[in-house]
Amino acid sequence: MLMTTNESLVSAVQFVQWFRSAAPYIRGFRGKTFVIVFGGEVIEDGSFVDLTHDLNLLASLGVRLVLVHGTRPQIEKMLASKQLETRYVNGIRVTDDSALQCVKEATGRLRVEIEALLSMGLANSPMANSKIRVASGNYVTARPIGVVEGVDLLYSGEVRKVDSEAIRVHLDNGEIVLLSPLGYSPTGEIFNLLVEDAATAAAVAIHADKLIFLTDVPGITDAKMQLQRELTVSQAEALLSQESELSTDIKLYLPFALKACRAHVARVHFVSRKLDGALLMELFSHDGIGTMITRDALECLRQATIDDIGGILNLIAPLEVEGVLVKRNREALEMEIDHFYVLVHDGVIIGCAALYPFLDAKSVELACLAVDPERRNVGAGERLLRHVENLSRKLGLQTLFVLTTRTEHWFVERGFSETGVDALPVHKQQLYNYQRRSKVFTKSL
Repeated sequence: MLMTTNESLVSAVQFVQWFRSAAPYIRGFRGKTFVIVFGGEVIEDGSFVDLTHDLNLLASLGVRLVLVHGTRPQIEKMLASKQLETRYVNGIRVTDDSALQCVKEATGRLRVEIEALLSMGLANSPMANSKIRVASGNYVTARPIGVVEGVDLLYSGEVRKVDSEAIRVHLDNGEIVLLSPLGYSPTGEIFNLLVEDAATAAAVAIHADKLIFLTDVPGITDAKMQLQRELTVSQAEALLSQESELSTDIKLYLPFALKACRAHVARVHFVSRKLDGALLMELFSHDGIGTMITRDALECLRQATIDDIGGILNLIAPLEVEGVLVKRNREALEMEIDHFYVLVHDGVIIGCAALYPFLDAKSVELACLAVDPERRNVGAGERLLRHVENLSRKLGLQTLFVLTTRTEHWFVERGFSETGVDALPVHKQQLYNYQRRSKVFTKSL
């Protein structure tokens, strides 16, 4: 079906808006290192072909990629074909000699297949004329896990050390590094590793900026099955204590995600492997589509600095055009920046407010209160208002007032009462704009 001219125009406008919103992430991700973890199911169900397109795009934008793949379904299939059974202890395979042979064979085949898929230069696709170079090798030194609950896990191992320098050399050369869940001992033994252990150890060793798990579910949900877009380490730990509410792979990966965060990996993401493009939607949109875990809260409220002027102008410009706010030019904002406070989420200014005290009258003006449209229904405005009220009380001020032409109901709902111009401090009365005819609302502190 052909789009009409209006539909084409709307689509083009939406694309421009998206591209502009993605620009800070495109710029910010250049030169960053991401470790991306996916199970063997991604290869098994054929979805890795689409994923290669997204990986190629990330690489072309200058993102340094380390891929860590699992092999469980391939190993299970190979064991079944040989009529071999494997025991598990606490979710870890007991890897005996026969199982180890299957592990090596399945891992080798899968590694070759992944490298082949990453080498495709499909015409009319994001991979067209691409030349992704893949490096893999014995970068992980391992040791046996040993005896767990009275059972010797034999050739099931855990990471002892990651050769971070070797990985960095390949990344510096513009190559994607591919890690398999195998580790090697100094005496030449081979150990079967948990993919989440290998990925976490690699992310910590190379000081990755992001560790990304591709999961069977959209992300982490709470007890009410609500997707949690953002969690701090402490919040995630609380959810983990209610492990019956979590999906199987989240239960498996979350402890390792927390370990990575504690070891200063800045961000850990959980993203659905089943939704085409989910990785890009998570990385290049402000709210994302999965769950992101950080060591500390992403949101802070602080006094503005000169570096915040661009963000404040972007926030208030649409409201100035609508006539909701009085227009402020950059020079005026620079002179008054000490009066401003900003609400920042993951480095992006999502709200601002200014305070102008009138000490003789023991009152203070709240001005230029603005919140990003997408944050207006989640309490951002209330946070700013509470902050400026608390600051005003600390200054010994007794009355907070605001002049508004469009948002009177919002302030009335939060304890403000309409008054007249004569209720303003004398100096403010002299500056009152009778052409604009703003209404005056006051609140006792």
